[in-house]
Amino acid sequence: MALDNRSETVLKTLVKTYIEQGQPVGSRTLSKLPQLGVSSATVRNVMSDLEELGLITSPHTSAGRIPTSQGYRLFVDSMVRASTIDRDHLKELASKFDSQADPAALLAHASDMVSELTQFAGVVVLPSLSATRFHQLEFMRLSESRVLAILVTDDGRVQNRVLPTADGFSDSELVEAANFFNHRYKGNTLDDVRRFVVRDMQQDNDEMHRLNQSAIKAANDIISEEDSNAGGDVVVSGEQKLLDVPDLCQIETLQKLFDTFKTKRDLLDLLDRSMKADGVSVFIGEESGYSALGECSVIASPYEADGKILGTLGVIGPTRMAYDEVISVVDITAKLLSQALNANAAK
Repeated sequence: MALDNRSETVLKTLVKTYIEQGQPVGSRTLSKLPQLGVSSATVRNVMSDLEELGLITSPHTSAGRIPTSQGYRLFVDSMVRASTIDRDHLKELASKFDSQADPAALLAHASDMVSELTQFAGVVVLPSLSATRFHQLEFMRLSESRVLAILVTDDGRVQNRVLPTADGFSDSELVEAANFFNHRYKGNTLDDVRRFVVRDMQQDNDEMHRLNQSAIKAANDIISEEDSNAGGDVVVSGEQKLLDVPDLCQIETLQKLFDTFKTKRDLLDLLDRSMKADGVSVFIGEESGYSALGECSVIASPYEADGKILGTLGVIGPTRMAYDEVISVVDITAKLLSQALNANAAK
């Protein structure tokens, strides 16, 4: 939607004023602002046009105007520029990412950081299991015909599966099989491990000890099963901060929002969409497609390691937020997280 310069200036000024003050903005208030330099009557006419276009609305008959989701969208798309962060502050933020920390700690820290910096809820979509790196496999004999396989990834996730086996392995044989598997595949992503496992299972039986073949087959079962459920999980940080946001003070609004945090399914679907975007994505109000987020904006950016997009980092807050600041925080934190994950993977 294209606006003339005057209409664009009025809309931009109204949105900024509403974000700062949290009260409906009247034509008289706007006309007093030096950046407009026009009469109250002119502002009133422009606001009437903007209301007809669905960009602003009046919450009450005699009140001023507030932006609609469409008004915020036009404001964000054509009028917002991400604010810059000075070098010293950027260095301070970067120093808070400990490159020695394990990936799980880095992801949790990034979510906590965007929550603290914005005072909204921070969210991070964890990498799908197939994209994480294999750390360790253990076998535990439960009976003559059942073995418990325990798969651990570098980001600390643990998967357990009870596997039937026709061979009655001893405890020492199971330790030997696990040691073989760990030595052979540790440090690779589960995607790569699965490919290597398929390759090794195709070798002639004489080339590999029977015990090690069984270990590979058992691991292939657990990795293949996990790969079929490969969607990442989402972690929410600082959601209690939303209790202090006046725009979200309605009990019904908060209940729906916290139910979404609890079930995570809709939130994960929304954030997965931002993984396909180039840079920061902004979902405003009903654009999310979920009624529980109708009063919220979600700002998210993908993070990566080894040149691959692994997940999404973002913020959930009210539609009335300082978009330039929040977009900048999310963008920079996602980049710092990517740098830390790359540094961690290089060790």
